[in-house]
Amino acid sequence: MKGIIFTLLERAIADEHGDDTWDDMLDGAGLSGIYTSLGDYPDDDLTRLVEQAEVMLGLPAQDVIRWFGRSALPRLAAANPAFFRDHVTTRPFLLTLNEIIHPEVRKLYPGADVPEFDFGETPAGDLVMGYRSHRRLCAFAEGLIEGAAAHFGEPVTIHQPSCMLRSDPACQIVIQLG
Repeated sequence: MKGIIFTLLERAIADEHGDDTWDDMLDGAGLSGIYTSLGDYPDDDLTRLVEQAEVMLGLPAQDVIRWFGRSALPRLAAANPAFFRDHVTTRPFLLTLNEIIHPEVRKLYPGADVPEFDFGETPAGDLVMGYRSHRRLCAFAEGLIEGAAAHFGEPVTIHQPSCMLRSDPACQIVIQLG
């Protein structure tokens, strides 16, 4: 996993809960915490940090991961304003993930293993996002979607009729905006 995920998590935890909380999480997880945004680290490091956050913050792991996604989005927007400036709403921004954002992420972070998305629409016009990744971090994707909606000032409702964490082959995230 690319180090940018770990540096974003460190900032989110430290900003909201204090530097000591981040240090305590690292200690509890048995990790050094020396992460650089361009480095590559075991996926298990994130798992261990989420497990520590679950205990320390008293939240279920999926809620920690979702919170992290919401918290990461403003930091990503500040660091990569070009991804956001051509959009005034969430939907067209999300539709750029595969064709614009992920190719740029791979340029910035060579070797990045990004999830695969596909898009559709419900009869009511809600956006349907298919999510596939061996990491099964669909809660992170949900948090990023919530963060994007907040960035664009839109209310959002999300539900997952199918999820890899429930043994489905892929996640289906239904996104109702506005």
